[in-house]
Amino acid sequence: MTVTPYGAGLAALTALLSLLRRNRRAALAAALVCVVMVAVVVPRTVSAEQPAAKGAPLRVLTINLFGRADAAAVVDFVRTYDVEVFSALELTYAEAERLDEAGLKELLPHRVLQPEHDVTGSGIYAKYPLTELPGLFTPIGHNMPAARVALPGGGSIEFVAVHPNPPLGRRVDEWNTVLRTLPSASPSAVRVLAGDFNASLDHRAFRDLLDRGYVDAADQVGKGLIPTWPNFRPMPPIISIDHVLADRRVAVERVEVLDVPRTDHRGVFAALRLP
Repeated sequence: MTVTPYGAGLAALTALLSLLRRNRRAALAAALVCVVMVAVVVPRTVSAEQPAAKGAPLRVLTINLFGRADAAAVVDFVRTYDVEVFSALELTYAEAERLDEAGLKELLPHRVLQPEHDVTGSGIYAKYPLTELPGLFTPIGHNMPAARVALPGGGSIEFVAVHPNPPLGRRVDEWNTVLRTLPSASPSAVRVLAGDFNASLDHRAFRDLLDRGYVDAADQVGKGLIPTWPNFRPMPPIISIDHVLADRRVAVERVEVLDVPRTDHRGVFAALRLP
């Protein structure tokens, strides 16, 4: 499902080859498929209309650290983009230490961390005070901490670091359950979900989550087709599975997809404007 955007190109190639073989019916069928897929995919390259949000700005970063991301590079991104909340996935104890040694403790002193010795660890780092929300939902598989972020001026948001297991083999049902279990948007709180969803906009389960009151930040600014995994050479990234989801009342002002050394995921930075 994650390679669906490439289907439009494949359909166009099939139409061309069918024409060369003078198989007009096959060429027509492939051309129609191409048109339909282009109609579905191309809107992701166009910026959407934003809500008239006039609240505080919020700068969010999410990175799947792979347990070994270059800590200095990660901290440099936090500093350069003036990140206020950082969703750290596949956070190991060793990586958490490296990040603080590289200066993250000074930039984002508040944290709700659930590191592990393997890829199941996760954490939330913030510039502002955090209150853990253990009852917001029930994580399955990886650790997925949730916290309330107390913003300057008295406001707050609820933030979740998201990382379900990939929908492979016997884990498909678990993956669907995790996406259904994630908290819906709420009229009483502004929520942001950020992380490695192991899902793209082509997954029905992911779109169902969006339908529960969220927008995909990259999609909102016309960057919904920029791939985030696998980020290592010689293979370039080919699928988009890392996301920042924001309450529909939130305006998305900017999104950057970042190459992070020593991890197989690109990071996603989103500059948001709260309602």
